[in-house]
Amino acid sequence: MRLDKFLCEMKIGTRSQVKTYIRQGLVTVNGTTASDAGQKVAETSDRICFRGQNLQYCRYVYYMLYKPKGVVSATQDNRDKTVVSLLGSCQREDIFPVGRLDKDTTGLLLLTNDGDLAHQMLSPKKHVDKTYQVTALYPLREDEKRALEEGVDIGDAKSALPARVEVLKGEKFLITIQEGRFHQIKRMLQAVGNQVMELKRVSFGGLHLDEELQPGEYRELTAEEVYAIKSSL
Repeated sequence: MRLDKFLCEMKIGTRSQVKTYIRQGLVTVNGTTASDAGQKVAETSDRICFRGQNLQYCRYVYYMLYKPKGVVSATQDNRDKTVVSLLGSCQREDIFPVGRLDKDTTGLLLLTNDGDLAHQMLSPKKHVDKTYQVTALYPLREDEKRALEEGVDIGDAKSALPARVEVLKGEKFLITIQEGRFHQIKRMLQAVGNQVMELKRVSFGGLHLDEELQPGEYRELTAEEVYAIKSSL
């Protein structure tokens, strides 16, 4: 890995900032002052220091984001702001969202560079739970609830798998699915004669949305949360 890329991933600064730090002699590699931003380093075995402080490389990173409306679940987009751009100084070139939420859907989104974990969480064979809080056009009737729990025809070759539904109050309810089809919950509600007005994901696998986060805010996962996700797979 290039030295400047390593420093960026360690959140020391932007690519231009870390190059300035290197020119200023603030970075050492194995005790020798670095002078070349393109110097190749072994991120897990070389001793790299900034201002005398040893930098411990972390191979995988995990962030919980409260996705707001109007942001797309992508790493790059020519028209809209992306979820990755919301990470600010924590951005790394290898970070991506695990799955996607529609542009107008809010709530829990996991961002990481752990490809194996992402593959397992999205694999249909793993049957990973995804729970959403739905605000519907009308309060959910008992027959609608029963139909969703039995599995409804959403216009694909196969009907949606049975969901778990918990009615909250008024037009709000929780629905848990294990699939990730295009506009799935919106189509499920349409199939029973109702309509989604607002949709927020509140949990994904063993991870639950932090109620202290506001839309657009994020935080790094705790070790316990990473363990909970992996244990649910």
